Amino acid sequence: MPVIVGTFEAPSSVLTGDLGHRAATLLGQTDAAFVNAADHAAGLITAMARSYTRGNGFDGDRVHEDVAAVVVTATARLLANPEQIAHQVGGVAMRGGFTGWTLAEGYVLGAFRRRAS
Repeated sequence: MPVIVGTFEAPSSVLTGDLGHRAATLLGQTDAAFVNAADHAAGLITAMARSYTRGNGFDGDRVHEDVAAVVVTATARLLANPEQIAHQVGGVAMRGGFTGWTLAEGYVLGAFRRRAS
């Protein structure tokens, strides 16, 4: 697995403040209340991703586009079930929401994670 260390070029980065809106758009939601909730959720997920990568992939208020994709998909998962409680209605079951990184998200974040040598 490649390890990405150091800085990245600005064209491959995204403003962290845009990630909530991207998650809301991914879910097809445009109303202001949902976008506001998405902004808050994206802030939480961004903090977890920054911690996981030990800050690698982040430069101030910018984040590498690959890490941004992880934040958007994890935020969408959190927004899909904000109560984080498993429930079932008829034949439709919700197993919960955000319970950690998916395999693909973990792989992307792992490429940015600083490891002890």
